[in-house]
Amino acid sequence: MNWWTKSKDFLQETQAEMKKVTFPTRDEVVATTVVVVITSIVFAVYLYAADFLIQKGYQGLVGVFGS
Repeated sequence: MNWWTKSKDFLQETQAEMKKVTFPTRDEVVATTVVVVITSIVFAVYLYAADFLIQKGYQGLVGVFGS
């Protein structure tokens, strides 16, 4: 099988597979986008709080034991 035949077969198979693809509706895209934004905000707040607590804990330990 030469490269021309392989390329032709590949494009035909790709076209057949693309006919099976379903794309999300606008409502589905909006809903998943909202979930991603809310999840990102929740994780950002959590990581900020964790960083703040770790920083204060480290400063407390340095204050107690000195540098």
